[in-house]
Amino acid sequence: MPTSRRDLLRWQFDLTWALFDLHLRELVPDDYRWEPAPLVWTVRPGPDGSWIPDWSDTEPDPIPVPTIAWLTWHIGWWWSVTLDHAEGSPARDRGDVHWPGEEQVPDWLDDLCDRWRTRLDSYTEADLDAPAAFPWGEDADNTIAHTAAWVNAELMKNAAEIGQLRLLRAAR
Repeated sequence: MPTSRRDLLRWQFDLTWALFDLHLRELVPDDYRWEPAPLVWTVRPGPDGSWIPDWSDTEPDPIPVPTIAWLTWHIGWWWSVTLDHAEGSPARDRGDVHWPGEEQVPDWLDDLCDRWRTRLDSYTEADLDAPAAFPWGEDADNTIAHTAAWVNAELMKNAAEIGQLRLLRAAR
């Protein structure tokens, strides 16, 4: 039974990761860029061979359906930037976080998971009360505990989206 806020956040994270990991391990290369609708956000080959995610700085209307490739890039992006903030490193730009391709996605996300677990385990109760502007902005009145809870919620949302897409493709 969790005995502190950190332990509770870690327990929730481990549960969320376990649910996500079930889908991640079942993905096959063709799952990643399957387009379930005519209007999608995906990753596309750039001129230098790297994968470029579709993006808009304003919410499109209608909202495109993301592919699993786009969702795994999105996880890698928000998690990398979260870790940059948590580790006191300069936060990288969205365009600097590249999708590694189908074969490397599990290792990429496993590495982010391991780094986050290490970071989460390092927090004391006092650390969890420290102010954290990311991802809300400087004017928000949130703490590192809020950021950790947000990571859990964001990962669960993305896990559900990826799981649903994987199951829909398999059911076709």
